[in-house]
Amino acid sequence: MKVIVVGTGYVGLVSGACLADVGVDVVCVDIDIEKTENLKKGILPIYEPGLETIVKNNYERGRLHFSTSLADNIAGADAIFICVGTPPGEDGSADMKYVLSVAKDIGKYMNDYVTVITKSTVPVGSSHKVRAAIRESQAARGVDIPFDVASNPEFLKEGAAIKDFMSPDRIVVGLDSDQAKEVVDTIYRPFLLNGYRILYMDIPSAEMTKYAANAMLATRISFMNDIANLCELVGANVNQVRQGIGADPRIGKKFLYAGVGYGGSCFPKDVKALLKMGAENQMPMRLLEAVEAINEDQKKVLFAKIERYFDGNLSGRTIAVWGLAFKPNTDDMREAPSTMLIESLLKAGARVRTFDPVAIHEAQKLFAANPDLRFCEDVYETVEGADAIALVTEWNEFRLPNWERIKALVANPVIFDGRNIYDDIMLSKEGFRYFGIGQSHP
Repeated sequence: MKVIVVGTGYVGLVSGACLADVGVDVVCVDIDIEKTENLKKGILPIYEPGLETIVKNNYERGRLHFSTSLADNIAGADAIFICVGTPPGEDGSADMKYVLSVAKDIGKYMNDYVTVITKSTVPVGSSHKVRAAIRESQAARGVDIPFDVASNPEFLKEGAAIKDFMSPDRIVVGLDSDQAKEVVDTIYRPFLLNGYRILYMDIPSAEMTKYAANAMLATRISFMNDIANLCELVGANVNQVRQGIGADPRIGKKFLYAGVGYGGSCFPKDVKALLKMGAENQMPMRLLEAVEAINEDQKKVLFAKIERYFDGNLSGRTIAVWGLAFKPNTDDMREAPSTMLIESLLKAGARVRTFDPVAIHEAQKLFAANPDLRFCEDVYETVEGADAIALVTEWNEFRLPNWERIKALVANPVIFDGRNIYDDIMLSKEGFRYFGIGQSHP
């Protein structure tokens, strides 16, 4: 079986590599020449645990190919996955121009039946636009070649994408053709042998499922952050509250961790897109409006705690910021809470020293050169002479550092824990003041 994956970003590269790993002949197509050549050399544009090994192994074994030309590779393809970006526009709606550009190229170059599978996150109803774009290109050629369109949204968690793809809890597919179903069944048969299930549904429902899933998870995060802020005011501890409600099987314990807000490429974008879809259909999404507003406010909480501790005077203070990526095990800086914290600290006149095991190079692209912002080699370099430490991303190497060494390096032993990963009693014994999220502090 031959499959083409258009787009070698996060979704496309993971999908292509994993399909090749179960024996599918995969061609990953991307218009970026430099990226494509780097992939042939084993140089990846993203960091994802385990991905580099899978890409190199399958490229060397001839199951995974990289090209800049859809026209040169479309012959004999059973399916084409569209995995290009759908960035949010100024109004929050998903920008479909890259998806439709690929659809037009498919219509321009196809000569036999093919199943076109949209894996990009697209608004409900996008399949009609994809069909129309393909037919328009065919009409310009004076041909009428049969094809089907299907929706197969991704549910990959950054930092665990390989496991999610190879061991999915569900595979959602929207289609309206028996022939397309046969193609999809063949592609995913290796996964079905392991007991994983495909949920077939109509295309609009599949498109909506992606948005609804991310919006629900974002809602749980914002709900807990709202509860956390109330806990601080009434003297409760959100960590204990989380355990209490998470033990209820109707609720469950996942995505109930209070912190400094969600970020990344999915939750913010998909919430905005659902809000836009609601507005276009005269259906205000009032709950999601609150979810988004809470999240934006939550990104300011850590700075507010630091500013309050120093009585509003941060000028000349040195703050160590641990973690830059929006979550561990990724270099993704999109909508990362660390960016708002660092910008606020610099604006207040503070000096910032920061470290992240993976995301430093991505962060350097976001921040202009500034003598008050220093990217460090490890956690200990960040704390030299620091007036405070702010934990933003809960990488494993931040969980149990040498506190005795840190105590000797800092100017002022105080920690602001934006992810509630530390024990305040233990840190108190080490001689540190501790401030978490959703916990009252004397």
